[in-house]
Amino acid sequence: MYSPQSLHRWGITHSESMERLAYSQALRDPMAMERANLLNMAKLSIKGLIESALSFGRTLDSDYPPLQQFFVVMEHCLKHGLRVKKSFLGFNKSLWGPLELVEKLCPEAAEISASVRDLPGLKTPLGRARAWLRLALMQKRLADYLRLLITRKDLLSDFYENSALMLEEEGAVIVGLLVGLNVIDANLCVKGEDLDSQVGVIDFSMYLKNDIDDYRSEERNSQIASILDQKNYVEELNRQLNSTVQGLQGRVDSLEKSNSKLIEELAIAKNSIIKLQEENQQLRSENTLILLKAQQHLEVTQGDVSVERDTYKQSRQGLDEMYNEARRQLKEECQLRQDVENELVVQVSMKQEMELAMKLLEKDIHEKQDTLIGLRQQLDEVKAINVEMYQKMQSSDEEMKKKNDVISRLEEKTNQITATMKQLEQRLQEAERHRTSAEEGTRRFKLDFANKADSLQRQIEHREKQLQQLDTDLKIEREWSQTLQSDLDRQRENVAQLSTEALQINGLKKEFHRLQDENIQLKMICEDQERALEELGSKLSESKLKIEDIKEANKALQGGQVWLKDKDASHCKLCEKEFSISRRKHHCRNCGEIFCNSCSDNELPLPASPKPVRVCDTCHGLLLQRCSSNPT
Repeated sequence: MYSPQSLHRWGITHSESMERLAYSQALRDPMAMERANLLNMAKLSIKGLIESALSFGRTLDSDYPPLQQFFVVMEHCLKHGLRVKKSFLGFNKSLWGPLELVEKLCPEAAEISASVRDLPGLKTPLGRARAWLRLALMQKRLADYLRLLITRKDLLSDFYENSALMLEEEGAVIVGLLVGLNVIDANLCVKGEDLDSQVGVIDFSMYLKNDIDDYRSEERNSQIASILDQKNYVEELNRQLNSTVQGLQGRVDSLEKSNSKLIEELAIAKNSIIKLQEENQQLRSENTLILLKAQQHLEVTQGDVSVERDTYKQSRQGLDEMYNEARRQLKEECQLRQDVENELVVQVSMKQEMELAMKLLEKDIHEKQDTLIGLRQQLDEVKAINVEMYQKMQSSDEEMKKKNDVISRLEEKTNQITATMKQLEQRLQEAERHRTSAEEGTRRFKLDFANKADSLQRQIEHREKQLQQLDTDLKIEREWSQTLQSDLDRQRENVAQLSTEALQINGLKKEFHRLQDENIQLKMICEDQERALEELGSKLSESKLKIEDIKEANKALQGGQVWLKDKDASHCKLCEKEFSISRRKHHCRNCGEIFCNSCSDNELPLPASPKPVRVCDTCHGLLLQRCSSNPT
């Protein structure tokens, strides 16, 4: 085993040798020199950012200079050894390509990659890469994402040269340094910032500091960090105590509610038991009466049933004979109905034949009408020819004579045509008379057939009503016997129900005794929890007093920061009256605020000053209350 002194001494010599070796390699290799310089700048920027964040406050915004320089240094580190890609517009070196690989290696990084792509103001890959770095820092996963990226050197070799910083040991060192940034909370606005046109220049003046200032800042930071850690510890302890007190209070409330519910249920159970006992007595008396009545009714019903059985047998024989007669009549009616249906089918076929004959007559009439139209057209043509001949008659006498002969012949033809037309019209009238007579015959046949069908339907319905009457008589006899049997079953069920209710009363008594035992146990648990609450209340008051003492000590240490300046106050903080020549300003030595004379006319000794000093009315009341609650 080595001692700490030997290990420390070995670490110094080893680091010196490593630096010398790196320096000698850097002289031979300019890329190694660049990697060493970027590593040193990354160390300075990360260290300065953490120290300034602890002194300034743990939540940083985008205008904070050390944070801006950190992003510039990280951009230079990621650009080192980046391959140049050719495009239509020229050469291009982009950080966005390797950073997009993180989305494939870690699914959690898909959210920030999608957010970067959806930002409307980003137009260049460099702007997207800068936005990605800011979102990863706010997510406190920048070190994890870059650690996953440098482990896949096979993928990074497509974007970086062989001697690039991300492919060498310096990249792993920078990723290890980035883990310390998880203590910082960053609140960066990426949406409205112009990340495409920013110029990344490293400001070395921020890292050139005096040794005395560094030593003082380190002491101040250590003191502030210790005070903040104590404050956070006390606040966490107070939060835990409050949560436990609230949980116990909730349990006490729930137990009180359950106890009250149990008491109410117990009272209800008592009342129900009394009522059930009374009802049991009544039911027992009623049960005896019902049994006597049931026995008497049973004897009477047995005699009635025997008489009814004899009458039922006699009536059954008569009903069977009536049923057989009705069945025979029904068969005869069915046969008649079948005959009527066959006759109806024959009549329907005759009607169809008559309709077919009517259609043929209509077709013949249409053909004759067509011929009549043709003859009329011929007559019109003859008239036209007659007109033409009459016109030509005036031209010459010879043609006149010829036309007279033609006209005489045409007149004979027209007489013949008119005679044929008259004959056709007479035939048409006869056909229409035949048609009307056929329609009248079919109408009369339909009426006769409908009357016969209605009479047969009425006879069938009458027979069916007689059958239904016989069925209802049989059903009445059966229902009478079933009602007698159901009365007997109901009496038996009442006896069984009374026995089950007696068993339920015994079960309720046992349940009542069990609820009494549970009530006693719950009361004991409630008393134990009340004692525990009293003890926790005393401990909570002691912890509050300790917190107040720590806050006063913190105020005493930060007195220069809390002390309010005279020019910043124009009104009294308590009574809000405006200061003037007659109403002077006075500082409260406890809280550092400015009050008027009437609101700060109190003197008490403080932990920072044993002599009595001026304090405001609010601090005076709090200090007196603390002294009265803690006389030690």
